[in-house]
Amino acid sequence: MMLMVSAVPKRVPGWRAAAAVTSGALPCLAFPAPALWWFAYVALVPWILLLRSAPTARRAALEGWLGGAGFVFAVHHWLLPSLHVFLFVLAALLGLLWIPWALLVRELLGGRPGGVRAGAALVLVPAGWLLSELARSWQGLGGPWGLLGASQWQVAPALRLASVGGVWLVGLLVVAVNCAVALLITAPGARGAALAGVTGCAVLTGVVWLWAPRPEVSGVLRVAVVQPGPVEDGPDSAERRFAVGEQLTEALAGQPPTGTSAGLRPDLVVWGESSVGEDLTARPDLARRLAALSARVGAPLLVNVDARAADRPGIRKSAVLVGPAGPTGDRYDKMRLVPFGEYVPARELLGWATSVGKAADENRVPGDGPVLMDLPGRADVRLGPLVCFESAFPDMSRRLVRDGAAVLIDQSATSTFQDGWAPAQHASLSALRAAETGRPEVHAALTGVSAVHGPSGERIGSALSTSARTARVYEVPLARGTTLYVRFGDWAVGAALAALAAYCTVAGARSVRLRRPLGRPLGAPPADPAGAPLGESLRTPGPEPSARPARTVRGSGARRAR
Repeated sequence: MMLMVSAVPKRVPGWRAAAAVTSGALPCLAFPAPALWWFAYVALVPWILLLRSAPTARRAALEGWLGGAGFVFAVHHWLLPSLHVFLFVLAALLGLLWIPWALLVRELLGGRPGGVRAGAALVLVPAGWLLSELARSWQGLGGPWGLLGASQWQVAPALRLASVGGVWLVGLLVVAVNCAVALLITAPGARGAALAGVTGCAVLTGVVWLWAPRPEVSGVLRVAVVQPGPVEDGPDSAERRFAVGEQLTEALAGQPPTGTSAGLRPDLVVWGESSVGEDLTARPDLARRLAALSARVGAPLLVNVDARAADRPGIRKSAVLVGPAGPTGDRYDKMRLVPFGEYVPARELLGWATSVGKAADENRVPGDGPVLMDLPGRADVRLGPLVCFESAFPDMSRRLVRDGAAVLIDQSATSTFQDGWAPAQHASLSALRAAETGRPEVHAALTGVSAVHGPSGERIGSALSTSARTARVYEVPLARGTTLYVRFGDWAVGAALAALAAYCTVAGARSVRLRRPLGRPLGAPPADPAGAPLGESLRTPGPEPSARPARTVRGSGARRAR
């Protein structure tokens, strides 16, 4: 009598789901406020090790989704008081964008990759991560907040890389190092390729540091940043905030800029976002007060009006330049609005978000296009205004500099998240935008953190913390010249997408030429000739091979039942 022994697949342990969420959240520690920039180079390793050991492609997709949701939630956790339960919904939706990356990790890093597959992984795994970042960088999905490359905002060599390929190039190298570390841990046969990858990243950084064009300082602009600090909410809070800004600006008359002799006045005074709560056309008294203030200080004021326009429908957030004679006529309306904070996407479908969080009750009206402002008294200076969230978009600052902006100015307000990580994260973005464009950027926040960065992304003076209520004058270095990023744009994105397209083409052609064996799940790594699985666990083989034929007591293969 033949004895049949059935093969029962092992059940995937439940701890993997929790591990996926936790490992996906780890990279948040590289961003402000913890700002452990060095951690970014190994933060993805636990997640990569988990994905490469997934027993099936379906499981890898699930763990990619869970890890992506954990990442989105961790980086944006400070939104929880405003969005409440809706933040979990957003994290779950955006987490889906990491599924292709997870499948790519399992395909290229699973099992025992050799040198060729490891080399491909060092290129394609970073490209797959960039694809996820690129997709969620669309304004409607929240914009490019929390890009992995942005965690390197205070690292000078990384800022030099940004001047060549933008924050995207920095992110590609960070993920490549993570991939190399994972190979060093799990793939003895691929350690040579992993070391070559790390060496290549270091050599590229060194070459960029030595030979990439540097901004040439051409002058100085004295810019005063006015930060009124938190004002208690109430029906007259906008008027009280205006009064505090007015008082702080008044004190600037005769104040010396940092590090210079007394008696020098600022060339420009910048107020934060929503610093004026009434339209200046509807409130000519406010316009007269600002004009008088400009005359006493001896410099134009760049204020931000958050109000319903008297001559146009809807509420806008507008940067307005005011001189001694009143508004100069230069006005920039914010183009890219914050989803849910300033408008609700598909309000007919998602309008319920206003009942569970602090979503916008009324959609604000976006502006029509970028604006450059001529600075009175300085014919060599044109201002490139941005409003808050817009400093997260590399293409906006690049467009302004290509059009002739000498200084980028971002007016911000993060008072809703005053005690969280948001103010520090937002201020750090100005370092990336300055380095990418080779132009200084002034980040003026209503309640902090306010900061100024020079044309190489370096910090100018000290930042104004969220507890500060003050006005400070900074000597901002002007620069001329063009960075490679301004000249060539997102070439790193194009190269990464081309690599992914080439891989998909080759893989598709191979799958057509060599049909998949029946029972092998789509995306599962092939078994070796001995039948051992190529996929491993974190250190040892994990994914089970397809069930082998049951054995008889004599050791021969069981016959198929008739």
